[in-house]
Amino acid sequence: LRFSCRRWGGLVQAGGSLRLSCVASGRTFSSYNMGWLRQAPGKEREFVAAINWSGSSTFSTDSVKGRFTISRDNAKNTVYLQMNSLKPEDTAVYYCGAATTSGGGYYDNFKSGHMDYWGKGTQVTVSS
Repeated sequence: LRFSCRRWGGLVQAGGSLRLSCVASGRTFSSYNMGWLRQAPGKEREFVAAINWSGSSTFSTDSVKGRFTISRDNAKNTVYLQMNSLKPEDTAVYYCGAATTSGGGYYDNFKSGHMDYWGKGTQVTVSS
């Protein structure tokens, strides 16, 4: 799987919104769970959100619940991350990726920072 990712919108102030999308090409997109990780300067890469292969279930980290929404369109081989009520601490490089299901569930690999395939990161900067 290869990904072409983009950010819909430019620099944003706190409280604003942005949408990220990643279009996949190559292997069967709909066979994979999809997720987003992020890495802020000087910090470890961390889990943001995941969605199962069919799009019927999502899971996100507590710090973004109620603000970020992950979704996918298998017909378009695309995964999205809608980010609302952005905070300066959301500033990071965001990575989309694909992973298979482990024993802990479809989001377990993403929570541990593991993705089988991933795209180039997309910078998100939120000013205060």
